[in-house]
Amino acid sequence: MRIKTSFHSSALGYFPEETFMMLQLLTFLVEKLSLFSNFKLFESSWRDAEDKERPAQRGPPPPSLLRGDLLEVPRSLFTHYGIYLGDNKVAHLIPDILPVFTNDTKLISSVVTNKRLILGCIYRCATVRVDTLEDFAYGSNIMVNNMDKMTKKQSFNNEDVAKRAEKLIGSTPYSLLWNNCEHFVTYCRYGSAASRQTEKFCECLKSIIRDQRSVIATGLLGIISIVCFGMAPSTTLATVLVPFTLWMAG
Repeated sequence: MRIKTSFHSSALGYFPEETFMMLQLLTFLVEKLSLFSNFKLFESSWRDAEDKERPAQRGPPPPSLLRGDLLEVPRSLFTHYGIYLGDNKVAHLIPDILPVFTNDTKLISSVVTNKRLILGCIYRCATVRVDTLEDFAYGSNIMVNNMDKMTKKQSFNNEDVAKRAEKLIGSTPYSLLWNNCEHFVTYCRYGSAASRQTEKFCECLKSIIRDQRSVIATGLLGIISIVCFGMAPSTTLATVLVPFTLWMAG
C-alpha cells in the first residue's frame, strides 16, 4: 500500500489535495478533447467489436529480454509501455472499461482491445495487470529500454524494477495527463513518474493558447453566445475572461 501511495504521489507531482482536485477538473475536458480530436486515428478500433475479442496477432519475434526491461509498443493513439517480468509476462498499466460492467475475471483477463482501451480512458478506469508478451504487443514491434537513451536518470537494477512493478499490480485511478502507462514504467524503472507523451501534448496546447487567433476565436464565440442567449453573468463573464486569460497567457 505504501508503494502504491508513493507511485500516485510521484505521478501527480505531490500536489496538495485541493490543487489536485482543481487540476482534475481543469484537465477532464482537455483529456476528452485530446482523445476525440484524434478520432480518425482509432476509427479502426471500433471494428474490434466485430472480432469478438479476437486474440492479438503475433508480431515479429522480440529480442532476448531480461526481467525488468522496459518495453514499448505503438497502440492506438499513443505508445504503450510495460515492464517485462520474465517467463513471457509483462506488467503494464492499461485502461479498460470491462471491469466497470463485470466481475468475470476470465473475461476481464482477455486481450484488451483498442475499443476497451479507449472507453477505459474516457471512463478513467485502469488496472496494472500482467499479460503475455504477445497480448501486450498486440501485433506490434516491441522496443526494449529505448527510454534509457532519452532520459538522464539512472535506472534501478532490473530485478528491483520488476519487483516495483509487481507490487503495483491491481486497480488504479487513470488519468491521461497525470497517471498513465508511461508514468507507471518511469516510476518503476527510474523512481519518479513522468510522461514525455503528455509533456508534448501540453506543449502543443500551449502553442494553441499562445496563438492570438485563439483569442479572436473565443471572443467571437462569446459574442455569438451573448447574441443567442442574451446578456447574463454566465455568458458575459466567459466572453470577457476567457479571451483575456488567453491573451495574458500568450
